[in-house]
Amino acid sequence: MADWGIRQASAADVEAVAALRAVVLRADLERLGRYDEHRVRQRLRDGFVPEHTWVIETAGALAGCVALRAAPEAHWLEHFYLHPALQRRGIGSAVLRMLTARCDRERVRIRLNVLRGSQARWLYERHGFTVESEDPVDVFMVREPAAGGQGVSA
Repeated sequence: MADWGIRQASAADVEAVAALRAVVLRADLERLGRYDEHRVRQRLRDGFVPEHTWVIETAGALAGCVALRAAPEAHWLEHFYLHPALQRRGIGSAVLRMLTARCDRERVRIRLNVLRGSQARWLYERHGFTVESEDPVDVFMVREPAAGGQGVSA
């Protein structure tokens, strides 16, 4: 696994994270016929809340981000992007283990949506997420808190 760290996001991170989102989602959005260079960045800008977002770094540079937003019946895992050159190196699994362990301790379910056909779906399934519903673009998944506050291993 690559050396990595995580820090609280700041408002100054929004443009770098929006650019990363465009890179990470491009292939899946193009496959679904939904890629728009401006829209993919603007949707991140519109939903970016530094207070529940973390920036993932390797060697002091932006490598990814993730957000965990509290809602009445679950926390929403959002904006989980990792640069393609750093995928499949264990960073995503390590970040998910950290977040799922937190939610297990708090006894809170986690919800997310992932684009249909995205390889990220298999990562989420390995960490205990199950499909709740699907539409033509998104797969909606949920993960119930593990018994005893112990997360699922990858």
